[in-house]
Amino acid sequence: MFFYDKIIMGYLGSDFMKKKIMIVSSIMLIIITFLTLYVLYVINYIPHKKYDNTHFNIETYRSDVDKDNDGIDDQTDILNSVRKYIETKPKYKSKYYNTGYPDDEYGVCTDVVAFGLLGAGYDIRELLNEDIKRNEEKYNIDSRDKNIDFRRVNNLRVYLENNAITLTNDLSKIDEWQGGDIVVFEKHIGIISNNRNKKGIPFVIHHANPYQRYYEEDILESRKDIIGHYRIS
Repeated sequence: MFFYDKIIMGYLGSDFMKKKIMIVSSIMLIIITFLTLYVLYVINYIPHKKYDNTHFNIETYRSDVDKDNDGIDDQTDILNSVRKYIETKPKYKSKYYNTGYPDDEYGVCTDVVAFGLLGAGYDIRELLNEDIKRNEEKYNIDSRDKNIDFRRVNNLRVYLENNAITLTNDLSKIDEWQGGDIVVFEKHIGIISNNRNKKGIPFVIHHANPYQRYYEEDILESRKDIIGHYRIS
């Protein structure tokens, strides 16, 4: 009788251990799934919900300038042009072009800004080259090359400091961040989107690396390296 009791107890104990292992495994799977989804959300692999200015009672900025005389103000024109550019789905690759502007399927972060400005009537390739001639001491350049100078983040930052409207870097002042603005990071640059996150902080239209899933991302709040915020007109 004692022998059979041991067998039964052993069986019950084994069954209990199996259930315990299953429960622990299920909990671990839930935790891993949650953490995976969280990481994917943080890195913008999972898209974030978008809000517009009306959700925060923010008046959309319109420039008084229409550089290319197409009936669309600069601020709107820049944003529209950037969206047209990213619709081409450029692949990330740094190359030199004799034409200055990339003429194939590739591009980098500065090209987002350059094509946005070009579509609004601002040929930043020529404009920056002329600004270097006037203010060479402000640019850290050994020799000028207008085909590449305008595609460098630091050069664009100096140009914007010299020629654009300088705005706040404070993300709490959400109404001062408007679609079509330019944001400069220590080694990166992008265009402010007209879409915002649930806090009212705008998304950024940019091209950071070959692995980026979306060109428009909710990244401003997570960046600690914002060094400039500008408006063309």
